[in-house]
Amino acid sequence: MSVRYAWNRRGAVAVVAVASVALFVAGCGAEEKPKADKPTVTTAAPSKEEASTGSAPVEEPLETLAIAKGQKGLELSIHSADRDQGGFLTVKGRLKNTSGSAGIIPAQMSGDETEIVKHGNSLGGATLVDSVAKKRYYVLRDTDGRPLTTSALDSLGPGKSTAVFMQFPAPPASTTEVSFQLPTFEPATLKLS
Repeated sequence: MSVRYAWNRRGAVAVVAVASVALFVAGCGAEEKPKADKPTVTTAAPSKEEASTGSAPVEEPLETLAIAKGQKGLELSIHSADRDQGGFLTVKGRLKNTSGSAGIIPAQMSGDETEIVKHGNSLGGATLVDSVAKKRYYVLRDTDGRPLTTSALDSLGPGKSTAVFMQFPAPPASTTEVSFQLPTFEPATLKLS
């Protein structure tokens, strides 16, 4: 028997052994029944509307706190402004293109701070203005200077929308109303709970 033949035979045996172990491991547990405390996931068949549009339905929030209108049919609907225990205020909503043509997200929405702009298109230019206390709150940043907002905004097709968020330092509990400002958008009054 030559060395070459023995090496090929040894390699073939190794391949068969590895394949057998893989099949055995994959087969283990296949007969087990799901645990009773673990919920099973089911998917519903898409409705006729979903099947025709090719997209899942979007749940509309129950309440709109404010609407800011922008250029070229862009509209920002703010649905929540929640304070958390850490002293932050998270603003969530939907950015929608209400026009009949695709809309480019303006770069000005990122603001003009070099540290934020270098991380790409975002909502980093958003501010909250407390006119009673005469304070302006800017979007928070992480340790690398990235704004704590939705980022990588590019364009929106006609009638399309995307969920967005922004995180600010929370105004004092006594502040119940602020002006939400975003470059290229009209200011909107935002009531805080």
